Amino acid sequence: MQNEQIASRIKSLCAERKVSIEKLLRDCKIRRSLIYDLEKRDKTPSVRVAYDIAEYFGVSIDYLVGRTEQPDVNR
Repeated sequence: MQNEQIASRIKSLCAERKVSIEKLLRDCKIRRSLIYDLEKRDKTPSVRVAYDIAEYFGVSIDYLVGRTEQPDVNR
């Protein structure tokens, strides 16, 4: 999955959970430019950042990065 698609998945999770992107980034202590970097600079998130976001939403990293369509961590 391309980084732009990871950004899209993050945005979708925020919308589904009614959490602003700013709140997610602030709560996870992630730099504010993450979404821009994913979409425009094609930067890949670190494992730590991916883990923190997945943990925040209770989904698997595989779901976050598009390796599965199943968000459940326990499946």
